[in-house]
Amino acid sequence: MALMDFIKKQFIDIIQWTEEGDGTLAWRFPMRDMEIQNGGTLVVRESQMAIFVNEGQVADVFGPGTYKLTTQTLPVLTYLKNWDKLFESPFKSDVYFFSTRQQIDQKWGTPQPITIRDKDFGAVRLRAFGNYAYRIADPKAFHTEISGTRESYPVADLEGQLRGLVLQNISNAIAGSGLPFLDLAANQVMFAEAMVKELAPIFAKLGILIESLTVQNVSLPEELQKILDQKIGMGMVGNDMAKFMQYQTAQAIPKFAEGGGGGGGSGIAGDAMGLGAGVALGQVLAQNLQQGLQTPVAPAAAAAAQAAAAPLGVKPEDVMATLEKLGELKSKGILTQEEFDAKKAELLKKLV
Repeated sequence: MALMDFIKKQFIDIIQWTEEGDGTLAWRFPMRDMEIQNGGTLVVRESQMAIFVNEGQVADVFGPGTYKLTTQTLPVLTYLKNWDKLFESPFKSDVYFFSTRQQIDQKWGTPQPITIRDKDFGAVRLRAFGNYAYRIADPKAFHTEISGTRESYPVADLEGQLRGLVLQNISNAIAGSGLPFLDLAANQVMFAEAMVKELAPIFAKLGILIESLTVQNVSLPEELQKILDQKIGMGMVGNDMAKFMQYQTAQAIPKFAEGGGGGGGSGIAGDAMGLGAGVALGQVLAQNLQQGLQTPVAPAAAAAAQAAAAPLGVKPEDVMATLEKLGELKSKGILTQEEFDAKKAELLKKLV
C-alpha cells in the first residue's frame, strides 16, 4: 500500500494555485520528483496567468481557464521537446503561476529634496509623494527580468525597485511634458499624467502595467511657493488689476496687523493707522493701474504729450508728478525710452 502511495505521488493530475493570502506575485508549482500526467488538467483562476518553462526556456503561456494538457494545448513545449506525435508518458516541466491582480496603494516619495530643471526658474528643488497601482501584464517578461526560478516572489521584494524608478524619472517626466513646472505643481493631475507617460514603457520592460499614479503633495521652496500663490491669485481675478490690488491689499492686512507691537492704546492706534494706510495705498494704486490698462497706447502717449505741453510757469511739484506718471507708462511699455526722454526734456525746460 505504501508503495502504491509513493507511485501515485509521482504523477500530477491537476496543476493549480489557490493563492492563499496576499502579497505574492509569482509562485512555482512544486515539481520535485514528480511528472505531469498526459491529459492532466491545468487550472488558471481569474486574476492569474501560468507559464510552462522547459530547461530554463519559457514555453507556453496560459490565461484564466481550465486546460487539458496535450500536445495541442502545449505547442511550444511540444516543439522544444521534439515530440513528433501524441505523447503517452508523463513529462517534466516547470510551471509558474503569476498574480495579475492590481497591487494598489504602493507608496512613492522623495526622502530628500530633488533638483529638477525648469525653463522658467532654472534649477528647482522639490519634495513630492503619492501612490500608484500596478499589475503583471506580461508574465514571460516578468519571469525573465524579475522573478526567475525562485519558489515565490513577494510584492515586498519589488517595492524598492519600482519606487526607485518613479523617483528617477520625475525630472524626465517634467521635461518631457514641455510644461512649466508651476503649471504642473498647480495641477497635480497633470503632473501625475506626465509621470505615467514617462514610466509606462519602463515598467512594460519588466512585464508590468502601471494602472494609476497620484501626486498627493508637492512641497516647493518658500520663495517659489510665494510665486505660485501669486499666480493662483492672478488666476482668480483675471486681468482686473483693481481686483488684483484688492487681493494684494488683503494679503498685506495680516502683516499690518502684526506690525503694531505691544499692547495699549498707542499700539492699537498705530495698527489702525497702518491698516488704513495700506487700504488707501491699495485703492490709489488700483485706480492708477486700472486707468493705465484701460487707456490705449496711442491715446496714452497723446495724454502724456498734453501733460508735457502744459503752459509755462507750471509748479515744480506738478512737473514731478507728471514725470512720475510718465515713468509708470514707460515701465508698462506704453511709452518707449525715447518718448519718455523727449517728454522729460520738455518738462524740465518749463522749470527754467
